[in-house]
Amino acid sequence: MDLLLLFKSLIMGMVEGITEFLPISSTGHLILTGDLLNFMSKDKRDVYEIFIQLGAMLAVVWEYRSKIGQTLAGAGKPGSERNLLLAVVIAFIPAAILGKLFNEKIKAVLFAPVPVAIAFIVGGLIILWAEKRQHKITTETVDDLSLKDALKIGFCQCLALIPGTSRSGATIIGGMFLGLKRTAATEFSFFLGIPTLGAASLYSLYKQRHLLEAGDAGVFAVGFVASFVFAFIAVRALLRFISTHTFVSFAWYRIAFGLVVLGTAYSGLVSWSV
Repeated sequence: MDLLLLFKSLIMGMVEGITEFLPISSTGHLILTGDLLNFMSKDKRDVYEIFIQLGAMLAVVWEYRSKIGQTLAGAGKPGSERNLLLAVVIAFIPAAILGKLFNEKIKAVLFAPVPVAIAFIVGGLIILWAEKRQHKITTETVDDLSLKDALKIGFCQCLALIPGTSRSGATIIGGMFLGLKRTAATEFSFFLGIPTLGAASLYSLYKQRHLLEAGDAGVFAVGFVASFVFAFIAVRALLRFISTHTFVSFAWYRIAFGLVVLGTAYSGLVSWSV
């Protein structure tokens, strides 16, 4: 077995796990990291990235297993549990429809380092703007989220079809614009990521199943486990962080990282694929 390939897989899994639920775009980081590491062929890498997303998604399922169990158990009667479940389903629908219609076209045009870097910078500026404006809280917890606002957050999630935007960033900042408390917006983004990542990953894996080979099992397994472990750590760390901090630091990180990619691309220091 190729130890170098396994090491690259470990790095890719770590990147996915750390970035999936932070407002900094896991897709963008994977595109850049994969390009820098020359990791697998493009088609095989796409399948790999889809697969390890499931590891990150399962980390959230494990972290919130009690809440998820209570929500499912109480879905049969009126109350906060049913409301949360309906909110997640409603918020999931817009991205599911638009993703089915436009995802392949977007991939063909925008899944490259330079467009990702531009999206990083634009997203960072939007976060700075969102944090600068007065944040009037009308929704304290995810259980209080209205179905109308859930649908609006669902449309915000559609922006994440553009690589480098960040699904978490779009839903969290969108939620804050709608009056959700920072922790409520973050937790709803976590919950919404379960069907979004799960459905997208399973559907894409089914479509690309002809690219799956038994010889790749070890590489895929390393990335999956790394993604699960580091996503679990990142989710807990983010919740602790936002209890006393804003998202401004993530915004400046996005802007700085995007500028570095653009600078190295146009100076020729790094031969990014464009």
